[in-house]
Amino acid sequence: MIGELLPGTVVAVEAYGDEGADAPLYPEEAHVMARAVDKRRREFTAVRSCARRAMKKLGVPPQPVLPGERGAPGWPDGLAGSMTHCAGYCAAALVRTGDLASLGIDAEVQGPLPEGVLSSVALPGEAERIGRLALERPGVHWDRLLFSAKEAVYKAWFPLTGKWLDFMEADIELFTEAGSGSGSGTGNGTGGSDSGGSAVEGAGAPLRGGFRAALLVPGPWVGGHRLDHFDGRWTVEGGLVATAVAVPHR
Repeated sequence: MIGELLPGTVVAVEAYGDEGADAPLYPEEAHVMARAVDKRRREFTAVRSCARRAMKKLGVPPQPVLPGERGAPGWPDGLAGSMTHCAGYCAAALVRTGDLASLGIDAEVQGPLPEGVLSSVALPGEAERIGRLALERPGVHWDRLLFSAKEAVYKAWFPLTGKWLDFMEADIELFTEAGSGSGSGTGNGTGGSDSGGSAVEGAGAPLRGGFRAALLVPGPWVGGHRLDHFDGRWTVEGGLVATAVAVPHR
C-alpha cells in the first residue's frame, strides 16, 4: 500500500494485525521499552521488525532503531527512512540517502477526527477545501486524510531541519487522481512494498491522489535550494488512509 506511493528506490515493508509484534528486540531497544505498556511495546516491536526487513532488502545488516530527538528514529549511516503504525497496521520505508534527501510516511484508520481536533490542525483554507472534497467524495474522511498528510510532512521535514513544524505552518491542498476508485477496497498492491495481508475486508478500488504542502516558514536547504513546499501522495484502501512524502535532492 504505502510502497505504491513512493519512488521505486524506496523499500517499504508492511505488517498487518499482530505480525512482527513478538519479534525479538535488541538490548538497547528493550531498555527503551522497559517501562512501556504492552500495547506500546508491541507496536514498537512490530514496526521495527518491518524496518529490519527493509534494511535486509537494501543489503544493510539489521540493527537497532532507537528513538532520538522528538522520537525520530535513528537510521544506519547512508539510509533515510520513516515508520508508522496504527490499529492493525504498521510500515517502515527506507531509502539510500543518495537516492532521496528525506521521506515521511503515515497511516491512520479511516475514520473522522475526534470532535474539536480539526480546528487545531487545519488552517481555514484547508478546512474549506476538505469541506468541498467531502461533498464530492463523502465516503472519505478528509479530515483524517489531512491530518495524516501533515504527519507525513513533519516526518520528512524533521530530519532535514532538526526543528519542530507546527500543524499551522504547512498549508496542504489535497487532490484526487483521475480514474481513481471508490476508496473502500483492500487494494493490496505489490509495487515497491512487502505486505503481509489486508487490515480490513472490503470491495472496490483504492482511491488515490496527491497533495502539495506549502511551507509557511523558511524551508530546509536541499541541493543548494531552499524548499518552499513538499509534494506527496495518498491512498484510501482497506479501511486505512496512508500518506507519503519523498524529498528528492533536486
